[in-house]
Amino acid sequence: MSVTSDFIDLSDHDNFVDAVPYVALARLRHEDPVHWNPERTGRGFWAVTRYEDIRAVHRNPEAFSSEIGGTSLEDLEPEHVEARKSMIDMDPPRHDELRALVNRRFTPKAVGVWEGQVRKVVREVLDRALPMGEFDFVREIASEIPMQVFAEILGVPQEERREIIEIGDRLLGNADPEFAVEADDDSHRHLPFSSPAALDMFAFGRRIAEERRHSSREDIMSDLVKAGLTQREMDVYFVLLATAGNETTRHTISHGLVALTEHPEQRELLRSRYAELGRSATEEILRWATPVHHFRRTARYDTELGGREIMAGDKVTTWLVSGNRDEAMFQQPDRFDVSRQPNPHMTFGPGGIHHCLGAHLAKLEIRVTFEDLLSRGVELELVGPPERLRSNFFNGIKRLPVRVIR
Repeated sequence: MSVTSDFIDLSDHDNFVDAVPYVALARLRHEDPVHWNPERTGRGFWAVTRYEDIRAVHRNPEAFSSEIGGTSLEDLEPEHVEARKSMIDMDPPRHDELRALVNRRFTPKAVGVWEGQVRKVVREVLDRALPMGEFDFVREIASEIPMQVFAEILGVPQEERREIIEIGDRLLGNADPEFAVEADDDSHRHLPFSSPAALDMFAFGRRIAEERRHSSREDIMSDLVKAGLTQREMDVYFVLLATAGNETTRHTISHGLVALTEHPEQRELLRSRYAELGRSATEEILRWATPVHHFRRTARYDTELGGREIMAGDKVTTWLVSGNRDEAMFQQPDRFDVSRQPNPHMTFGPGGIHHCLGAHLAKLEIRVTFEDLLSRGVELELVGPPERLRSNFFNGIKRLPVRVIR
């Protein structure tokens, strides 16, 4: 097996703290697009960085399984993989069965019904935040909008939404010292993201589920209770929905503000032609942000990809953040262009069975957020650099200090 190690160690979270390593990823695309990345504590993995190769992996679940080893880079014992398995860590047919339980909530038609509520949430969040003058954009706006909307759809009391955000930060940011939760032993390895914070999320979800057993409503938790899931399935389903519904959209909105601030000519173009460019700008913000750096698959059998021999059991990681900058698919990919069309970004996945369930809702929230913000005749100026999450999985911004200029 050929090992090339002089590019970048993609398993090292520190390589993503200051910025996304776009230069190193571009070199991989050009010189070694299916690259063997050794690990300090694991046996290594294939890093797939070209758009078409990533697409081939995601559209072939028979060869590249989400279920055998899960979607995390960790090397886990089979019983730990099984215990923490959520819908995204499954292959058909069980994946399809679990997705069908809530799919109707996220169709374009169903999401369209929520536009009025999304506009109300955005308006109220901005009305409260902007008069502060100076504030953390992530806390006051980017995390509030998706969590308020999703709290309604999921069935979480609005007054408790901040608790879910804080648990989610500890759960998903466990590679960052600020959010890492110490554990005395390896007993947490069977939990989502190997984090003891998952137990707090389980407890939260169980309480909501118990309320729905006594009083059903028109929300997702009621759907899941009626489905008769096992306790483990209910626990991990709630973790997936509660975190995926907040984290990725929140990071995209934060990166969107940074992009518009750093490219004032694009901001003014969008402001002057939002009715025309709002949707294309949303797609470009999603491409530019790429809130999830990579996903992992496991080769089910010996196969070939990009001229490389992949052995059964090999970890194969698909770097969406690289695919979204692939010169073979995007003209001037390092240029932020709110009028970019076509824009076949893979932020929600490059098709296949695991295409993001909440894609339509996320697009609506992003589009409405910047439409309202740009219509107010104010500017948000960065008063400090974005404070990034230490993670090779999430392209996250922890804090984003801003000042309102009128």
